[in-house]
Amino acid sequence: MRINHRGKTRYLRVNSDPRQDTGESHVPVPFYVSSRGYGVLVNTSRIVTIYCGSCVRRNHKSVSVTRDRNTDPMWQATPESDSVEIVIPTTGVELFVFAGKSMLDVVKRYNLFCGGGALPPRWGLGFWHRVPSYYDAKQVIQEAMEYRKREFPCDVIGLEPGWHSSSYPATYEWSKERFPKPEKFVETMDKEGFKINLWERPYVSPHSKIYSALERLSGSHSVWGGLVPDYSLREVREIVKEQHRKEHVDIGVSGYKIDECDGSELTNHSWMFPAHAIFPSGHDGEQMRQVYGLMLQQTMLEMFRERDRRTYGLVRASMAGASSMPYVLYSDLYDHRQFVRALCNASFCGLLWTPEVRGAKSAEEWVRRMQVVCFSPLAMLNAWADGTKPWSYPEVEHIIRKYINLRMRLMPYFYSAFARYYFDGTPPFRAMQLELKCDLNKWDVDGLDDQYMAGDSLLVAPLFAGETHRDVFLPQGVWYDFETGERFEGGKTIRVSAGLDKIPLFVRDGGIIPMMPALPHAPRRGEKVPLEIRHYGTAPGSFNLFDDDGETFAYERGRYRLITLKVTVDKNGNRHGDVQGLEGTWESSYSDFV
Repeated sequence: MRINHRGKTRYLRVNSDPRQDTGESHVPVPFYVSSRGYGVLVNTSRIVTIYCGSCVRRNHKSVSVTRDRNTDPMWQATPESDSVEIVIPTTGVELFVFAGKSMLDVVKRYNLFCGGGALPPRWGLGFWHRVPSYYDAKQVIQEAMEYRKREFPCDVIGLEPGWHSSSYPATYEWSKERFPKPEKFVETMDKEGFKINLWERPYVSPHSKIYSALERLSGSHSVWGGLVPDYSLREVREIVKEQHRKEHVDIGVSGYKIDECDGSELTNHSWMFPAHAIFPSGHDGEQMRQVYGLMLQQTMLEMFRERDRRTYGLVRASMAGASSMPYVLYSDLYDHRQFVRALCNASFCGLLWTPEVRGAKSAEEWVRRMQVVCFSPLAMLNAWADGTKPWSYPEVEHIIRKYINLRMRLMPYFYSAFARYYFDGTPPFRAMQLELKCDLNKWDVDGLDDQYMAGDSLLVAPLFAGETHRDVFLPQGVWYDFETGERFEGGKTIRVSAGLDKIPLFVRDGGIIPMMPALPHAPRRGEKVPLEIRHYGTAPGSFNLFDDDGETFAYERGRYRLITLKVTVDKNGNRHGDVQGLEGTWESSYSDFV
């Protein structure tokens, strides 16, 4: 979906397989932001239609000029107006208006209204690998240990449908054939530094032990022969949570990938409960489908909160209000450019997105996809279908290792960016439109959907398969190449070239990038790591390094430190650093500051 919706009509319905840019998606959030410094949230579980300056009333001041299509090349099929009209076919809807001096201010206030941004555990920002669907415990362990042998960092191993005793619909119970001793399996993986993430979907199999308890609490229609529980009911959430705690969380499972909670509308492959379905709560199918993914996220988050353990996972459908949910969106659609655009788009509405890697047509595409993944909210190789590995293309294995290692080294930087997301609502990865302080009308708004900011100082400008150079817009100020330190003047578009072993990265003048060693996995609670502090340019710099235990919700109770890193440059070009915030009895996660 494009970033600039001016002159478009958006039909905001949940659908995992949209074939046109109409507004349908698995996350049709009814929230829009104007470059004039305001945003509008439509708080409803109904399908919303928004006319973004795409309909003109006869008595409106911006009545369209009549043009002759036969002779006038300026004729438009959809004349634009300067108003927005929102159609909601229901009563009881709330409208919230957020104001700010910039679009970023508006987005920050929206995120804080929704509870503040999600802060994942440290391990969530490491590298993830999902194994083929029907791997057994032995195969999973062998594949995980290949990461260690080949010196590729990896924090999370994801299990796909085959871990269930039965799936499509799901039982949520371990397969006795593939995982006869799940407790021992999870314990073994944990000792090697791997967290376990479980794939599941919300449709309950008749073979599940909780099926009978959920029958009277489910909708009038089934999906793949499974129940569709009414997650708006507390009783449903408690039944599911009790089973998940006993079978998964209490043996050490770290989180979930919640799949297919959106539904598909393909002509020959349509599935989902219908809009006229009825649920015990009184909600109908339209309402339930619009918010189903959001309710599932909330249920799972509650379960981990009760154990004072942070989680991080994946979900295929979400909605407004999801800013504080520690879940990252993904999609089975697989266009690389659209994945980057989705990453940018997500930053406007409190969502996180992963441009996951699955497969590639060439080693070049493999590298370009992996580079982008390593600069996203969740870095994941999803090998569920074809068993690909980071080393599947031996000729570029060294490049893949370089960027997965860089992902690990940048963990202090990314982790602090997510902390800011929690505290003040600033998206950790965000579209360039949110960065610009100038009049957006001066720039090609749609042309800025293939580059983005990662944190406050890093600008990421991906290259795609077949490209050796690209244009990059640099905001006002001075910028430096992340690897070479080459200096660039901002406030304009530059052309850059890069070989396959490089993704163009730029750091703003005065930017501080804290980095740690490329460890096999994220530091565990209480483990200390040395910190390398990089400063770019000649301007003074300051960085708030977030420091806590990395695993619990203790930070919400005030148990954290913001360590201030400061760098100044004297007239002779010598840098002087200062670290503030380590006073007292605070036990920092960092042992050295170099």
